[in-house]
Amino acid sequence: MANTSEMVGVIGAGVIGIGVAQSLAVSGRRVTLVDVAEDRLDAARQRLFDNLRASRLLQRDLSSEPAETVLERVDLTTSCDGLDRANFIIENVTERWATKKPVYQKLDEVCLSECIFAANTSAIPITHIASATRRPDRVIGVHFMNPVPAKRAVEVIQGHHTSGETLQRTLALLGQMGKRAIVVKDGPGFVTNRILMLTINEAIFVLEGRIATAMDVDRIFKDCFNHVMGPLETADLIGLDTILDTLEVLCEFTDDQKFRPSSLLRKMVDAGRCGQKSGEGFYRYA
Repeated sequence: MANTSEMVGVIGAGVIGIGVAQSLAVSGRRVTLVDVAEDRLDAARQRLFDNLRASRLLQRDLSSEPAETVLERVDLTTSCDGLDRANFIIENVTERWATKKPVYQKLDEVCLSECIFAANTSAIPITHIASATRRPDRVIGVHFMNPVPAKRAVEVIQGHHTSGETLQRTLALLGQMGKRAIVVKDGPGFVTNRILMLTINEAIFVLEGRIATAMDVDRIFKDCFNHVMGPLETADLIGLDTILDTLEVLCEFTDDQKFRPSSLLRKMVDAGRCGQKSGEGFYRYA
């Protein structure tokens, strides 16, 4: 059984990073949440508090720990220096190799040799990420979905060098977080985004060709296929900038033009219409 006294480092205080930190802290883990700017950390602290309080009220479980108590287990910092005590790191930075690579090189210098690096990446192959470290056997993929606290399962990706011990330690941590692991082999986009990004991109092409409205595209998936959300609603939830970055990674690593991003997607990202996080994507958000 995982030791709850062991600290987990979470890199990146965006929506997913906040969700990961929340799930870890609720499970009893100490967490160090790292980002590059104090204002992002201030926003993350407030969002963590709001999410924890809302969760407790919605569940109507007053026996669960108050938000203030859970937050005491989360340290927020702009420095990686404190990660020298971590036994596990979960990285959630943007889906661009030029940004990710120096993060892993820094972590490799700072962290204990036995520390596991879990890449929460959308599409970059885990073996490629591991090549930036001196511990490829301790690098694994953990693809959390948004919203992290509400999702029951996590896509776990074994790189070429990922050891059995690394896999077992990862499964133990996820189990403590109440997550079921679905283990797959390595490859660009893995299973989820290899399929999902094609669906979303094609839905945007349909919208661009004026074959249907965004609402009708989503209604077909919800009312005909019984999906909880349609592809364009899903894109807004994920973030259109993340969708664009992921498609570009898939194009690069597969050398397959079927992943070519639609011009409408590029235009919307350029215009700052990135979905829920910006207040507008295919739909408007209050």
